[in-house]
Amino acid sequence: MAVTRVNKLVKSIRFIRLMLHIASGLLQSLLLPYTSTARQNHMICKWAQKFLHILNVKLSSGGSLPACNQQGVLFVANHTSWLDIIVILALYPVRFVAKAEISTWPVLGWLCRSAGTLFIERKKRGDTLRVNQKIDGMLKAGCSVAIFPEGATCNGDVLLHFHASLLQPVVTAKALLCPIAIRYSNRDGSRNTSVVYVTVTILQSLMLILNEPEIQAELNFMSPIPGDDKNRRELARLAEKAIAQALSLKIMHTVPEIPSCLPVE
Repeated sequence: MAVTRVNKLVKSIRFIRLMLHIASGLLQSLLLPYTSTARQNHMICKWAQKFLHILNVKLSSGGSLPACNQQGVLFVANHTSWLDIIVILALYPVRFVAKAEISTWPVLGWLCRSAGTLFIERKKRGDTLRVNQKIDGMLKAGCSVAIFPEGATCNGDVLLHFHASLLQPVVTAKALLCPIAIRYSNRDGSRNTSVVYVTVTILQSLMLILNEPEIQAELNFMSPIPGDDKNRRELARLAEKAIAQALSLKIMHTVPEIPSCLPVE
């Protein structure tokens, strides 16, 4: 089958629109500290939805999204691309946990900080306790949080072992753990590989995505898992099993020694 790509004019127009939209996001981020939480969530959601629209990413979801109530939810998802963050934000108001280096990135770091991202120093073992305490407080306050427990982006043909360290707040806060299975595909239903963020820079990744005429992103929200009668390791195994089954993927319990996965430590 011939590979379809957009022409240079369409790609250039998309790129310009995206840069303007990112600039708009930077301006909006200045207003976030002065608006209500509900308004902040609405602004972030709409910004993410337009981001996907510019890239012609068609978003769909399955399963049942947990209701936003007094108790927050900890979401865990498989991790293929930086685009994972955008597709989740377009559907549900969450705060992410990300590696500390991202906070220093130009533009993206600013946006992440403004959106309330929690940054973790993965090389400092004691920092996990600090972040877990923050997640615990957010869940008890009704704010939902999302993490990628594989600890790496992967090319999408396997699921890496889920690390359990950041799942402890589900136990201490007696919250719900909600697995999300993320799948990217082409119009014909085949797996899309342009979104994979492993061996390329973020700019190269963006150019690959801009080349695509259309990308279909499907988020399947699994049944929430109560955290009041399980430990964090049991929760990790249940979540990874649910996502692996939903995506028909094999679970890898070690990071392969091939450039198919990018550690985020």
